[in-house]
Amino acid sequence: MSIKRHIPNLITLLNLLCGTIAVMFAVQGNLIMAAIFVAGGIFFDFFDGLAARSLKVSSDIGLQLDSLADVVTSGVVPGIVMYQLLDNALPGNSGVENTGWEVNPGWWDWNFNTIALIGLLISLASAYRLAKFNVDDRQTDSFIGVPTPANALLILSFPLILNYQPESFLTGLILNEWFLIAITLISCYLLNAEIKLFALKFKNWGFADNKLRYFFLLLCLVLILVFQFVAVPLIIFSYVVLSVVFPKKEEVENVH
Repeated sequence: MSIKRHIPNLITLLNLLCGTIAVMFAVQGNLIMAAIFVAGGIFFDFFDGLAARSLKVSSDIGLQLDSLADVVTSGVVPGIVMYQLLDNALPGNSGVENTGWEVNPGWWDWNFNTIALIGLLISLASAYRLAKFNVDDRQTDSFIGVPTPANALLILSFPLILNYQPESFLTGLILNEWFLIAITLISCYLLNAEIKLFALKFKNWGFADNKLRYFFLLLCLVLILVFQFVAVPLIIFSYVVLSVVFPKKEEVENVH
């Protein structure tokens, strides 16, 4: 069996490795390192599909493995991060210092905020979206619903904003429990909504065929330069709005 057939799957496993490490950091409350490893996992997630297409070794097992890795990197991690944010925002938070692994005195002891578990709805919605993608034959010309990596970047942008752009307005908004609950419910909906989103795959470099893509990429660059990490939620919002306002059939990328 040719070694090149295994290259895309090895890249996918690097995505899973990054996601697993990100889970450990997120559980311990180190959300910045969690965000870094999620970004690394998404990087590998992009290149495993690219490698499979370039080497012409796409396979059913690669598709399934890709989704399994994304469940961790782009599903479990943002759910835990949202839990941690809600735990900090809700009145009467657990008060647990998540800096390491602790053994409970007894199995009946609860040392976490049960209301903050609402954040884990993101993990459930992400898993459902990934499973639906694998069996949905309608997704041949566009994305249907927000891709899980995009939603993961949205959620992971919040601790980055809190750490690197701690303006009072942004801090107050992000650490508002109602805002976080609303974001959780909205993201769960958008992950599985019947909304067609244009694909960012260039069939050619012509301007006429890629006007929307070029405009969106330019918009992303401007937003990042002006707003830094705050640009991430703005980019996701712009992506959805542009897809709705300028609907156009596109060939979907083999990413989700």
